[in-house]
Amino acid sequence: MFASTACGRSTVPSQLSDRDFWTLIEDLSEPAGVFLLSDNLVSNEPRLSDRVRALHYAGAGAYIGVGPEQNYSYIARVQPSIAFIVDIRRENRNLHLLYKALFEISSSRAEFVSRLFSRECAAGLDARSSVDHLFEHCASARASRQVYAQTAALVRERLRARHDFPLEAVDLESIDRSLLAFLEDGPDIHFWGKRQVESAHPSYRVLMTERDYGGESRSYLANEAAFRSIQELHGRNMIVPVVGDFGGPKAIRAIGGYLRAHDDTLRAFYGSNVGVYLTNEKTREFCAALLTLPVTSAAVYIENNGVRPFSARLKDCQPVQTTAVVK
Repeated sequence: MFASTACGRSTVPSQLSDRDFWTLIEDLSEPAGVFLLSDNLVSNEPRLSDRVRALHYAGAGAYIGVGPEQNYSYIARVQPSIAFIVDIRRENRNLHLLYKALFEISSSRAEFVSRLFSRECAAGLDARSSVDHLFEHCASARASRQVYAQTAALVRERLRARHDFPLEAVDLESIDRSLLAFLEDGPDIHFWGKRQVESAHPSYRVLMTERDYGGESRSYLANEAAFRSIQELHGRNMIVPVVGDFGGPKAIRAIGGYLRAHDDTLRAFYGSNVGVYLTNEKTREFCAALLTLPVTSAAVYIENNGVRPFSARLKDCQPVQTTAVVK
């Protein structure tokens, strides 16, 4: 039985102070781990637009996800009141802090893409420009070390001086490396980085411009409204990057505890294909953690190949839960 609930009015704040935001990150996080397959700066899941299309606007409640930029497309569709992005790598937390700074310092999608890929490509584009035109324009622009240096300095100023986040030198170096990777590979950057492998690896450009089966773009850069919805959440410190193992003892449970303490519920959980990386023991831990989350009957579970009710995902946990150790 999962923790379905009909809570009262949510007391999750509409905005977190910088101090509360950082305290929440630290309170929810657990020790970092590693992911050796790739740097995972970019999603490797084609047909993202069709999964976004399958989601419905919630306008409230919480979102939990894993990994890099694909979360923003899901969040833009669901529009939760608060979002948590959980990943075993500290580098992923830093990547989302980079994104946070870029959203905050950019006045438009065009400026955001220009800064992300360190290219002078915002001129001539406006809020009505299609995502295809946006990426055509930026893919043809030359990478600029000057834009990179300016953006890196602005990102550091935003995170350290403006927000006063206590980032360590290793974190700042991680952020710089991520921004440099986007400069070097440009809009064609993909999950495998510079490695040449015989596997599907949609580029950032493809992930942002692909159409769903109805012919519509669904990414967070598909239109200005989707971009603004993420920008607005970041501006209120309501997208919280957490260091945590899906099969670990703390992060997911701690997020559930936070939601229960604030009379709020989960609306969407993006688990990708994380399950294939979990041992049997970690799978039991993951299922046990999912069972603690306060959810609504309309909550959904998003996988790398589809969307289904959260309750259906929990049914998969029943066989492993029968052998779980009660603590």
